[in-house]
Amino acid sequence: MQLTQVMLDSIKKVEATRPKRKGMDIPLFSPEEKEQLLAEFHPDYRKSGFVELKVGANAGGKAPVELARLLNGTSRVYKKNINLDKIDYECDVLIIGGGGAGASAAIEALNVGAKPIIITKLRMGDANTMMAQGGIQAADKANDSPARHYVDAFGGGHFSNKPELLSQMVLQAPEAIKWLNDLGVMFDKQPDGTMITTHGGGTTRKRMHACRDYTGAEIMRVLRDEVINRGIEIVDFVSAIELILDTDGKAVGAVLQNNETGEILIAKAKTVIITTGGAGRLHYQGFPTSNHYGATADGVVMAYRAGAKLMYPDTLQYHPTGVAFPPQIVGALVTEKVRSVGAQILNIDGEAFMNPLETRDIASSSIIRECTARNKGIPTPNGYGVWLDTPLIEEIHGEGAILQKIPAMFRMYDKFGIDMRKVPILIYPTLHYQNGGIEIDKDCMSTIENLYVAGEAAGGIHGSNRLMGNSMLDIIVFGRIAGRIAGEKAKSVKIKKFTLDFVDKYQQEVEKAGVGTGVASPMIFPTYTHGNDKIQKLPIDQ
Repeated sequence: MQLTQVMLDSIKKVEATRPKRKGMDIPLFSPEEKEQLLAEFHPDYRKSGFVELKVGANAGGKAPVELARLLNGTSRVYKKNINLDKIDYECDVLIIGGGGAGASAAIEALNVGAKPIIITKLRMGDANTMMAQGGIQAADKANDSPARHYVDAFGGGHFSNKPELLSQMVLQAPEAIKWLNDLGVMFDKQPDGTMITTHGGGTTRKRMHACRDYTGAEIMRVLRDEVINRGIEIVDFVSAIELILDTDGKAVGAVLQNNETGEILIAKAKTVIITTGGAGRLHYQGFPTSNHYGATADGVVMAYRAGAKLMYPDTLQYHPTGVAFPPQIVGALVTEKVRSVGAQILNIDGEAFMNPLETRDIASSSIIRECTARNKGIPTPNGYGVWLDTPLIEEIHGEGAILQKIPAMFRMYDKFGIDMRKVPILIYPTLHYQNGGIEIDKDCMSTIENLYVAGEAAGGIHGSNRLMGNSMLDIIVFGRIAGRIAGEKAKSVKIKKFTLDFVDKYQQEVEKAGVGTGVASPMIFPTYTHGNDKIQKLPIDQ
C-alpha cells in the first residue's frame, strides 16, 4: 500500500528525531492532566453518545445509543408461536458462547460431573479470545504479588472495580497461568523454562505472560482442543435469541435459531452461563472495531430483557492503537506489546507527546486530542492517525527483534507492502472492549437465579477501564468459577414450568415508555450492506 506524500514527509521527521528519542524518559501525565484529558476527549464523556434507559433494571441510568436501540428493540420471539415443550437439547449447564470463557466453563462443569453443552453462533473459538494478542497478567514472580496486581488494576479502573471480583481475579491469576501451561499453552519462556514477562500499560511490575503476539489464538487453540477431546457437545452456527425462565424466575434454557435455516430450537438446562463476549460490532459512536464479526452484545440484551441488572454499560474501552492505515484493515488491533517492547507514539512532527505505556483510556484520549484540538495528526483515507515508531524496537533490541517478538504484527502489515521494521505504522483508537456488562456476584451469578455470566459479557471486574492482559485472565478465572459453581448448582435444581411471559411484559413497558425502536433484538450479526437492499438476507435476519 503506497504511502502518501504527507506521510513520507512526516516519516522523515520521525527518522530525524529518533536518535534523540531513543532511551528518552517520557513522563506520565499528572492526575490532573489525566482527568482533563478524559473529560475533554474520551468518547465515554460525549453526551451525544448516550441515552437514558426508561425500562428494565437499569431504568434511570444511561447506555450507549446503539446498545439502547437493541435494549428497546423487539424480541425475536415476540408474538411468535414458540413451542416450549419440544426440547431439542437438554443438559445440566447450557453455555451460550464459544470463546475462552465458554470453553473454560465447559471444562470445569464437566470436571464436577455436570453435562455441559456449548451453543455458539459461529464456530467454536470464533471469538474475541482468538483475536487477543498481547498477553495475560499474573503476579507469579518473586518481585511481584497479587496485592500489587490489585492496586494496579484498581487504579487503572478508576477505583470503580467491584472489589470482591477484582480480588478473586488477581488471587487466582497464578493458578490460571499454571492451569493453561499444564494444558499445553506455549508461553514464551527462557531456555531454563522460566516464564518471560513484560510490562503493559498501567503495570508496576513485569507480569504480562505471552505467546509471541498471538496469545489469544494459542490459548483458544488449547482450550478448544480440550473441549473437543473431552467430548463436550458443541452446537455451532446456532444463535441464542432469548433466555427461558421458569415460573419461579430461574434461568432454565434458551430459545435458539439456526443461522442458515431459521429453524427455532429449544435448549433445556438446569443452569445457564452467558459467555457471549463483547459489543464492538455495534460500532459505538461510529468507531471502527478490533472485535470479531459476532460481537453484538447478545448476552447483555437477552439478560436485560429477562430482568438482569447491568453494571457500567456506559463505559467502553477504545484501544489506543488500532490500525489507521492501510484502509483495508482499519480498526484491526495493534497489540500493546508493540509499545511494551519499545515503540513510541508520535505526531506528524515526529514528537513523542505521551508515555507509550499510559493506561488505554488516557492513551486514547491523548491521541484523539493530538488529531483534533492540536491538529497534529497525519491525514489518512479514513480520517487521521499518529505514528507508532516500530523501527525503534530494533534499534533498542537489535536486528530481528520484531520477527522474534511480534511476528503476527509484522505479517499483518507485510501483506500490504508495509515493512514495520523500516517505517513507522499509523494508528488511531479502535473500539475494543465493553468494560461494563451484566452484574455478577463472586459466584458469577447475575441478579437472575441460575443465570451465570463470565468474560466480557460481565461487568464490574475492571471498573470503568481495563488494563492490558486482564481480559484474558478474566475469561479463565471467571469462566472456570462459573462452570464449577453452575455445574454443582445443577445437581440440586428443580425446574418448574417454562415461560416467556417476561418478553411480553418487557415489550409492553417499552411501548408504554414510548421508546420502542422496532429493531429485531438481539442483533445476532451486523450488516455492512451500505443500503444495498438487493443483498440476500439470512433467514435469521428476515
